[in-house]
Amino acid sequence: MKKELHPKNYRLVVFKDLNNDVLFLTKSTVASKETIKWEDGNEYPLVTVHISSASHPFFTGQEKMIDIEGRVDRFKARQDAAAKRKDATLSKAKKVRVRKTADIVEESK
Repeated sequence: MKKELHPKNYRLVVFKDLNNDVLFLTKSTVASKETIKWEDGNEYPLVTVHISSASHPFFTGQEKMIDIEGRVDRFKARQDAAAKRKDATLSKAKKVRVRKTADIVEESK
C-alpha cells in the first residue's frame, strides 16, 4: 500500500440535510467556513448537503419523484412523437406498396 495516501486532518464536523434539517455529527476532512454550536456546547464546522440518508428515498423507504426540470415528461413526449412518426411511415409505406402492386397487375392485363 502507498504511504501517506490517507489524510491526517480528520476532525468532528456537523452535516446538515437541507431537505429536512437533520443534523449529523461525524468525523470528516471536508473544509467549511461555517460553524454551528452542537448539543454538547462545542462549536463545530458546518457542512450543508442537499440529500442524506435521512431524506434519500432508498433509506427512508418513500419513493418520490424529484424531477424539477421535467426531464421525464420531455422523454415521454419524445417517445410518443417517435411512435406516431413510425406508425405514419408504416401506414404510408403500406399504401404505396398496394398501389404499385395494383399498377403492375393492371399493366400485365
